[in-house]
Amino acid sequence: MGLFDRIRGDDDERVVFLGIDGVPLDLVEDHPDVFENLTDIAETGSAGRLESIVPPESSACWPSLTTGVNPGETGVYGFQDREVDSYETYVPMGQHVKATRLWDRVTDAGRDATVLNVPVTFPPSTRIQRQVSGFLSPDLESASSDESVREVLDGLGYRIDVNAKLGHDDDKTAFIENAHETLDARYEAFSHYLAEDDWDLFFGVFMSTDRVNHFLFGDYATDGEYKAEFLEFYRTLDEYIGEIRDSLDDDTTLLVASDHGFTRLEWEVNCNQFLAEEGWLTYDGDDHDALADIGDDARAYSLIPGRFYLNLEGREPNGSVPQSEYEATREELIDDLESLTGPDGRRVCKRIVKGETVFDGDHDGIAPDLVVIPADGFDLKSGFSGKPAVFTEGPRNGMHKFENSLLYATESDLDIADANLFDVTPTILDLMDVDVDDALDGESLLA
Repeated sequence: MGLFDRIRGDDDERVVFLGIDGVPLDLVEDHPDVFENLTDIAETGSAGRLESIVPPESSACWPSLTTGVNPGETGVYGFQDREVDSYETYVPMGQHVKATRLWDRVTDAGRDATVLNVPVTFPPSTRIQRQVSGFLSPDLESASSDESVREVLDGLGYRIDVNAKLGHDDDKTAFIENAHETLDARYEAFSHYLAEDDWDLFFGVFMSTDRVNHFLFGDYATDGEYKAEFLEFYRTLDEYIGEIRDSLDDDTTLLVASDHGFTRLEWEVNCNQFLAEEGWLTYDGDDHDALADIGDDARAYSLIPGRFYLNLEGREPNGSVPQSEYEATREELIDDLESLTGPDGRRVCKRIVKGETVFDGDHDGIAPDLVVIPADGFDLKSGFSGKPAVFTEGPRNGMHKFENSLLYATESDLDIADANLFDVTPTILDLMDVDVDDALDGESLLA
């Protein structure tokens, strides 16, 4: 039986969840020779496409995936959020997530959870068995829930994230080496605590996949210089998933999921530059680099990724759009966004979502009025410092995609048709026979 030869003294169901941030289903299905283990899981268990959330950005996706509710309940909408009744912004951390996390529900049910490297979980919780915070944590010492885990991870060469700055170099060799080192150490840490901890839920995320996609996906999509290295990285990831699967007993369910898809990036779209050129956005002076610098007559602004807000009277401190003109002004903004075309003549906006159709909850006071889901190739940016043009190019050649995230499971009785990110938490709880006494946006996929 391998890992679980030791006697636990109970028959409670256990689950291992492995997150592979930003890995698209099509990549796996198009390369069964690279993803031999995931392909085998699909053939013997369950596999399919997950719908991501609006907006498809890791800082918003992981809180929703790990709570089963939308950003209106989690309170996290993206990499940068706005304070209520203020123009001040902040980077959401774990303490900003208002909804109950999956592992807290498991702990409340008297079970044990080990949680490693999940984005937007800083600072780490000390009420669960073990936690190491992931993306956005300042350093390993403060990301570790106790001194013993920090010492173990130090010894493994563990790091919070890939050094993304290396991806800006024309020569990607150092970046690729760094990504592999990060991946290797993450696997070693996961393997160590899978064996060391007596867990009921093990929840770990490989974040390096997102980093590799941002800087190498264009090479993969266009048969570019680093396509072979891109696929080799994923071959290694798949081998690690296979090693973890082989270490589990037959009564433990393995789930592997991504939080959003990925596609090739061709143009960065500077949304606030567009709003400024179209007369929607003004600034208070020439020296501006933050939301707090917008002018009193500004009618709209944008926050990453593709979130658009009216400068609404009664909601924003210096709102210029009267409540009575809200709908008419929003429709005017929609018309302008729909007319935006890229240098190649293609429309930038694939879909424009009104906030109230996707955000609902006790923390929807900072929900955007509109969210743009862009056409493939257009990555929506939202800085306030001003850009030389609406369309620019940067060092990245891969971008997030709303469609095409994935879910693989060794459990064959999952119905993944029409599944979305909100379904992951209730599915894991159902597999573990943990009851939920409040409403979630998702439903269990267990037949």
